[in-house]
Amino acid sequence: MRVYVPLTLPGLAEAYKTGELGAGPFVACAVTPGLREWYGSDDTEELEYAALGRAALASLRLLAAEPEAPRRRVVIAVDVADRSVSADPGRGLDPAAPGEVRVAGAVPLGKAASVHVDAADAQADVAAAAEALPAADGGDDDAQSVVDGAEDHELLWFATQEIANLVGRRD
Repeated sequence: MRVYVPLTLPGLAEAYKTGELGAGPFVACAVTPGLREWYGSDDTEELEYAALGRAALASLRLLAAEPEAPRRRVVIAVDVADRSVSADPGRGLDPAAPGEVRVAGAVPLGKAASVHVDAADAQADVAAAAEALPAADGGDDDAQSVVDGAEDHELLWFATQEIANLVGRRD
């Protein structure tokens, strides 16, 4: 199963250093029945893109909790065994969590298929979105508009061989 793991640039640097993602159960996004229902499509490519978008939002939440991290969302697409992925029964029906899954344990970074990172020119909008998240979560429509502004930026695709360059670059 392909899962999309939300990170920050420091989180990506740590994964590169240790050679693995996560030390225990960790949250990722994937094409799940809940995501299919939420997105309203059966097109596999569209659903994978939606799962990537959900992981990008989760990365934004990580950035909101890490004010010192560069303001760029990071998502790693990784292939894992189906048996190591489960939906959280308590969150499966939560409308805020379509596509959210738990991966049972650490995954070798070598299982990564690609890395997706914001371009440097997205940083201002991503920073504003991270700051606006709490108000958006509270129902503030103006703050939600700011959060949506970060989603206007497409994440760039990088091959896994480029991770070393990505973690060395903090622009």
